[in-house]
Amino acid sequence: MSADLKLGINVGYWQQRPADRTETVLAAERSGYDSVFTAEAYGSDAFTTLTWYAARTSRIRLGTAVAQLSARTPAATAMHALTLDALSGGRVILGVGASGPQVVEGWYGQPFPKPLARTREYLDIMRQVWRREAPVTSAGPHYPLPYPGGAGLGKPLKSIVHPVRPEIPVYLGAEGPRNIALAAELAQGWLPLFVDPEQIDALFGASLAGRPDGFEIAATVTTIVTPDVASALAFAKIPLAFYIGGMGARNRNFHLDLIGRLGYAEEAARVQELFLAGRRDEAIAAVPDALADAISLLGPLERIKERLALWRGSPVTTLLIAGVDDEPTLRALADLVHG
Repeated sequence: MSADLKLGINVGYWQQRPADRTETVLAAERSGYDSVFTAEAYGSDAFTTLTWYAARTSRIRLGTAVAQLSARTPAATAMHALTLDALSGGRVILGVGASGPQVVEGWYGQPFPKPLARTREYLDIMRQVWRREAPVTSAGPHYPLPYPGGAGLGKPLKSIVHPVRPEIPVYLGAEGPRNIALAAELAQGWLPLFVDPEQIDALFGASLAGRPDGFEIAATVTTIVTPDVASALAFAKIPLAFYIGGMGARNRNFHLDLIGRLGYAEEAARVQELFLAGRRDEAIAAVPDALADAISLLGPLERIKERLALWRGSPVTTLLIAGVDDEPTLRALADLVHG
């Protein structure tokens, strides 16, 4: 159970058109929010927008949810993180994740197999960069340093910059039990995407059992404040249908698998079937109301206040509000959580 639930916002990634969310980020900072997180899929990147917001803020922590492993080498991600951490005065939370084979192999042109082993090597190399205890080396098969082929002239190097923090917090985006266990073993936090607060202990308690003191669970929660619960549910179903149906291959979709673990395997299969057939409106409608409601905060403030009790009783330490832009609503939500 979270003794002191924190609030952040997740402004996600751009969809269709560029979207400067500076005013929302500033409103969140003024309203006492702890963090702002950006994301990436296969369009806008996570670090550029986060740097843009970092330059316009002074206190709010800056996270990626998530930077995709295959988008950059471990050293490149470590460089991005240490640079932004220095410029922002030590405010970075580096969220990373393996993504899925459709994006990794179809967009980045990198092999997807062995995501757990790749993540281990990735984190080890980044931490070597930040600590500067010795030139960076790696004997692993996924990110060998120095590179064993090519011109044969590679040599171990040490960052020429002394990071302002030798230990930048790393959170892992993870959906399956083994990935979550890896987060509890190696990282400072876990970034779940679709999570029902009432099922976290039952589904993932064993995976989280070894987490250290201070381990953070920062859950992105679609939040729609309106007197019309039905319209809020309809809107909350849209990203669910997209991830279940479109963010993965027909026979390998980690989001669909997660929804199955939450108890909606049959319904998720139907959503995927409709989405892949091009019947997207029907796919959205087929998302169960109970699922959308369980993983979101929807309706008038009085109803959201009641639903917040479920999150307070869960292991989640930070709610990353997604979908709220205006300052009055951000403040009202902060009052519910901290009042």
